[in-house]
Amino acid sequence: MRVVIVTESFPPDVNGVAHCALQTARHLARRGHDPLVIAPATAAGVPAEGTEPCPVVRVPSLPLPGYPQVRVALPSRRVAAALTAHRAEIVHLAGPFVLGVRGMAAAARLGVPAVAVYQTDLAGYARTYMGAGETTAWRRLRAVHTAADRTLAPSTAALRDLELHGVPRVRLWQRGVDTVRFRPDLRDEALRRELAPGGELLVGYVGRLAPEKQVELLSGVCGLDGVKLVVVGDGPSAPGLRSALPGAHFLGRRTGPELARIFASLDVFAHTGPYETFCQTVQEAMASGVPVVAPAAGGPLDLVDHGRTGLLVPPRDSDAMTAAVRTLTADPALRAAYGRAGRAAVEGRTWEAIGDQLLDHYAEVLGERAAVAA
Repeated sequence: MRVVIVTESFPPDVNGVAHCALQTARHLARRGHDPLVIAPATAAGVPAEGTEPCPVVRVPSLPLPGYPQVRVALPSRRVAAALTAHRAEIVHLAGPFVLGVRGMAAAARLGVPAVAVYQTDLAGYARTYMGAGETTAWRRLRAVHTAADRTLAPSTAALRDLELHGVPRVRLWQRGVDTVRFRPDLRDEALRRELAPGGELLVGYVGRLAPEKQVELLSGVCGLDGVKLVVVGDGPSAPGLRSALPGAHFLGRRTGPELARIFASLDVFAHTGPYETFCQTVQEAMASGVPVVAPAAGGPLDLVDHGRTGLLVPPRDSDAMTAAVRTLTADPALRAAYGRAGRAAVEGRTWEAIGDQLLDHYAEVLGERAAVAA
């Protein structure tokens, strides 16, 4: 199958859209299909030749004002040209909003079916950054997703949101997790001593440091006795968070085996963002055998089994977040039980299994198109 993945972000970017697009390309290549990726050019450069799973066409881009880590693709004829040259049989739109809109238009002109993957709560981002604009964001999302043959939502909350806003033909397609890379036996006592020389328990956040993530809600955790907060990631909110979270260790961006070692060395994982359509870092923490505290909103509602693998708290409630972390840090047996249950819950959610589900969606869309044409 000749698949073109049009994605708003791709490695070396580090975010959910980029990671999922990479895993999709890898799975297609492993299964003997022929993927091509179209993505915005990045300021950080591109991976070394031979490290990407398939050819990647880079489209000129500019940094998003106020958030230079995010690149926005510029108008380009490369999208349609790449679809034509690759002889695409199906187009996969990853988090479509700017580049994905052009990919959808090109697919429609060429008569190629398209599957749109909803990954980012852009309406929530509009509310965070502009205080308004949600209606406009949903109008644009609805237009591109309605034009697609099928929309794939990463969680039941996202699926309901899409249907509520009039998006048709929505199906559930969740995300995988690398349970070989992220695992409990990577717990590193030397790293723990480095981060907590006084023997404190480690509570960690991993993700982008941006306003919509609301990492400042962890301020109360910094005041807990015997607890050290570890923050992994970067973004425009980093300078302000250093002041808002006194005493926290800011480790910057970490990836690969180093990130897996950090996850496994935590005692509690705390996620704060209320706008997650899925929340991959929650799965990575669970795979690492770490109990989770997260908002009772969006993707975490599917991932965290409250009272068994972690604790769900009201969104945007710093006191509730602090209280949940206090409950877990005070009870070693509870942490261990939640950690074991979390690991067991994600062991079947491999990228291979999730990738095969995606192939089933492709096959159904191609079958539906063929039936209409017959």
